Amino acid sequence: MNAELSKQTILVVDDAPENIAVLKGILSHDYKVKVALNGAKALKVAFMDIPPDLILLDIMMPEMDGYEVCRRLKADPRTKKIPVIFVTAMGETKDETLGFELGAVDYITKPVSPPIVRARVHSQLALYDQKRDLEEMVQQRTAELNDTRFEIIRRLGRAAEFKDNETGMHVIRMSHYSRILAKAIDMDDTEADLLLNAAPMHDIGKIGIPDSVLLKPGKLDADEWALMKQHPEFGANIIGKHESELLKMARVVALTHHEKWNGQGYPKGLAGEGIPLVGRIVAIADVFDALTTERPYKKAWSVDRAVEIIKEESGQHFDPALFQVFLQSLPEILKIKEQYAETIGLTASEMRQLGDESD
Repeated sequence: MNAELSKQTILVVDDAPENIAVLKGILSHDYKVKVALNGAKALKVAFMDIPPDLILLDIMMPEMDGYEVCRRLKADPRTKKIPVIFVTAMGETKDETLGFELGAVDYITKPVSPPIVRARVHSQLALYDQKRDLEEMVQQRTAELNDTRFEIIRRLGRAAEFKDNETGMHVIRMSHYSRILAKAIDMDDTEADLLLNAAPMHDIGKIGIPDSVLLKPGKLDADEWALMKQHPEFGANIIGKHESELLKMARVVALTHHEKWNGQGYPKGLAGEGIPLVGRIVAIADVFDALTTERPYKKAWSVDRAVEIIKEESGQHFDPALFQVFLQSLPEILKIKEQYAETIGLTASEMRQLGDESD
């Protein structure tokens, strides 16, 4: 790498050209030095796409003094972490105290000593580099933990679907449908992505239903149906209560996706907007996918027929406002349906492999 390109950048701010010349002479051998003769120019340089690594800032300047420049730097997320060293003739304790309160990391008094300037700059840059490296390590580790958590949740969701004679593609499709609906009602990216990753857990409670009931080819009797209706609560208990926002949402989805707008759903008989929004979203996504795909007990319905059924149930089973959003989002939903379509003629092992590759 070119040595000049690898040098760190120092921004020197002072309204006196002679003071800038002194500091530039001290630092230019080891660093790239940018200069500004006033506070406005300093802020313009600091807010560039590639900001300086450290700022040497005079205090006594006309129009905008160094204190105000520092306030603005520390108030902006783009520049608040850049270390600021005040370089000034103002050496009173109260001046130094105010500088540190504003977020400066050090104080150098004029006339400057070259060895002190070099030592202070080197020390603060080393600390800044360590902080940035640590932040990157923390972010990377956090991302890895989140990826692991998401993967565990997806696998548990698939476990429930495999038990119910599903290929695992159902949870992929309905999760994407849920995110599409969430974004269409202006849910922010963070919440929409949480729903994408929480939705696969909607039927995790089916793990607690005996196969004799879950896989029964005929109609369930009253006792069997009563047991089947407990799977949302089983799911909520399996997920448990956690501080994780993802697991909190997954628990809500599992518990409420069989509630109905008219209050005749289960397990709690919630109605209208008393049903959490994520539960209402997943209800539409889950039913649409169930209707339009083949199950052991039925053939796949056409999209038109499925949409007509959901329309008929709008205001009864489903949130009527969300149904309108669903209609508007149908082209995007159908792209997902095609992208993650069921594949006929594969073995169970091959189906699982296909599901793995679709993540």
